[in-house]
Amino acid sequence: MSAPLLVVEHLAVSFGAQSVEGWAVKDVSFSLSAGETLALVGESGSGKSMTALSIPQLLPYPLAHHPRGSVQLEGEELLGASALRLRQLRGAALGLVFQEPMTSLNPLHSIEKQIGETLRIHQGMGAAAARDRIVELLELVQLPEAAGRLSAFPHELSGGQRQRVMIAMAIANNPRLLIADEPTTALDVTIQAEILNLLDDLKSRLGMAMLLISHDLNVVRRVADRVAVMRNGEILEQGATETIFKSPKTAYTKVLIDAEPKGQPARVASQEVALEADHLRVWFPKRKGLFGRVVSHLKAVDDISLNLHAGETLGVVGESGSGKTTLGMALLRLQLATGQVRLGGRDIMGVSLKALRPLRREMQVVFQDPFGSLSPRLSVAQIISEGLAVHKIGRDRQAREQLAGEALEEVGLSATLAPRFPHELSGGQRQRVAIARAMVLKPRVIILDEPTSALDRSIQSQLIELLRELQARHGLAYLFISHDLAVVRAMSHRVMVMQGGRVVETGSTAEIFDAPREQYTQRLLSAAMIAP
Repeated sequence: MSAPLLVVEHLAVSFGAQSVEGWAVKDVSFSLSAGETLALVGESGSGKSMTALSIPQLLPYPLAHHPRGSVQLEGEELLGASALRLRQLRGAALGLVFQEPMTSLNPLHSIEKQIGETLRIHQGMGAAAARDRIVELLELVQLPEAAGRLSAFPHELSGGQRQRVMIAMAIANNPRLLIADEPTTALDVTIQAEILNLLDDLKSRLGMAMLLISHDLNVVRRVADRVAVMRNGEILEQGATETIFKSPKTAYTKVLIDAEPKGQPARVASQEVALEADHLRVWFPKRKGLFGRVVSHLKAVDDISLNLHAGETLGVVGESGSGKTTLGMALLRLQLATGQVRLGGRDIMGVSLKALRPLRREMQVVFQDPFGSLSPRLSVAQIISEGLAVHKIGRDRQAREQLAGEALEEVGLSATLAPRFPHELSGGQRQRVAIARAMVLKPRVIILDEPTSALDRSIQSQLIELLRELQARHGLAYLFISHDLAVVRAMSHRVMVMQGGRVVETGSTAEIFDAPREQYTQRLLSAAMIAP
């Protein structure tokens, strides 16, 4: 039997003083063979990413350090290796896919330049050869119109498209070990299935080993050969995937497996229409030539009509690029659009921006990435109070801070967190702060754009319960945008399926999930492993 490709023994990671509170990883050991996938699972803060980042030594040094342990790749010790040797290994023998492609990709460089850089450094490729290889890689990861995307910048791509670029960059040099930290978090279910199949195929074809970090246990069960369950920096148990899922040894593992979103939202008691839209369109012009002549349009939202009642959740699903987020931004008038949008019966498309400002109190939004949407320079109290100050709610700063504290407690957080900054909170806590920022204004409608996609299953379930409680208490109307169909089913009264900017079908949650009419919807459910 051949020796393992990767061997990690007694790994420990400490932040600051080596006290109990300072340990992020404690005595972690595992091995990984060529052609094998090992998944590290556990809740946020369990030490999964710290363990993975210790392999290429990408921890925030000197704040973090390795008091003890060994990491060997093909028998070569990496802990303590020189900076030059680590640069040679990163991107060549070691490929990395990070969770947040928007922060991992350089916003000032084109896609061609970013992927080409690793080909030039590690393989010495010239411009022409690198260009051909880049197109090949982008086609391999199913990026639409790959050859035409070379000059695109990260902000011009959707979240799923950016993640595919990250994967293309990671596999550019045929690495022996791929470290994938939540590689499918930003992807819709059909692309997720394609990417997982792609990674599995590459693993088999290249003899590549993969260390997978994921909070999505459906993903883990589909692709992993073995699973290691982590909590508080330690591995509680590890073994073959089916053994872990069918016969977990620890109570914590059982909780993780059983944390799939469940239940249904409360019945809609009101007939009041909170938000409605008629023939909404967002068309982006495609220009050509010296003077920018419009030759066609990208129809991101194409003639969509909808209505949303008080106390109701309308789930919006579809693949990346289907127009879900653009629809949400158009309804909020944060994106130029044509058609009609009425908030509580009042037309908001025809009003000026000045007249629109007081109406924004009634329609709020919670974004996918709370770390990106919360200002790192403001405290939690300042973040929540900012909207109160804009709308002149509360007689003074002290009164507004009191309202902010009450909003924190309503979303299940202690008011003692008010002085903290976003980086001092966990992912679940940051998303609750984002919800508190929206709730403090007592809105009529909230657009929820992938609010749970970056969170582990147990935190997802807690947030779903919170959103249901807030909806029942205040009669809130939710437009719930998500690629996670299990979450959509647990949250939504009705579901609208989008493809290419248009509505494919709409109906009650039971109708869409139990008896989908359209082949596209059936394909989404199949990719999510949800049988109609």
